[in-house]
Amino acid sequence: MRSTRNYSAETDRLKKEIETADAIVIGAGAGLSTAAGFTYSGERFQKYFGDFAKKYGFRDMYSGGFYPFATPEEMWAYWSRYIYINRYTDVDNGTYRRLYELVKDKNYFVITTNVDHQFQKAGFDKSRLFYTQGDYGLWQCSVPCHKKTYDNEETVRAMFETQKDMRVPSGLVPKCPVCGKPMSMNLRADGTFVEDEGWHDAAVRYNEFLYENEGQHVLFLELGVGMNTPVIIKYPFWEMTAENPDAVYACVNLGEAGVPDEIAKQSICISGDIREVLYGLQDNRLPCQSDGAQTE
Repeated sequence: MRSTRNYSAETDRLKKEIETADAIVIGAGAGLSTAAGFTYSGERFQKYFGDFAKKYGFRDMYSGGFYPFATPEEMWAYWSRYIYINRYTDVDNGTYRRLYELVKDKNYFVITTNVDHQFQKAGFDKSRLFYTQGDYGLWQCSVPCHKKTYDNEETVRAMFETQKDMRVPSGLVPKCPVCGKPMSMNLRADGTFVEDEGWHDAAVRYNEFLYENEGQHVLFLELGVGMNTPVIIKYPFWEMTAENPDAVYACVNLGEAGVPDEIAKQSICISGDIREVLYGLQDNRLPCQSDGAQTE
């Protein structure tokens, strides 16, 4: 159900929970990056993909990512721009940094479906992060013939700088160093997604954190998580809150803050702009309330 609770009171409750919790588990979805300035449509899309929009009728970056381009040179022209602006350029308006300042001295762990690397850029400890859906900064074999990922920054920057007429030079098209087949993004889109050694290590650390703090005063802080992939963050957070009477579930999501009746008494719901809420919590002032939605 959606929340109709008093906005100011819920914000005060969240501030107190952050200060007093034994452990904080942050679950972050696309709405957090949207609040940070990583918009995938509108002016930002037109600025970087106006030529693709004109040729193919794309209206946002996400749609273009699924288009079956005729050549790998054109596909990587699109994807290199996509990766460059969402992974290697600085866009964050301070939202991630504000979150870091709130929890940096706390016992925290982050699980996220975001793939833009913004937590590490903001200062979060890499050993306390679990990127479940991959990373824009990594490639993998498209087959895949082996379970390893590869850093793509150097090649992506070269693609971005040298592409012409919506194509990259053929010599920059990445191929698997093992089998020679095309490389692909390390993003969970189908059954070929590679969960490499780093992915499994992070999964183990996350589960160990949950086990070590089981039964404690745990704050499950959900930021910008929608209903596209609720089984990764939202549903587990609800279940773990229901199983622990000392746990608190907090949902911050513009226009989409809600909670099941079963855990309503243990929950905090704030239907507000995530950036404004985080600024308000740190500056001890109340954020502005708005309409709309920030979800994944």
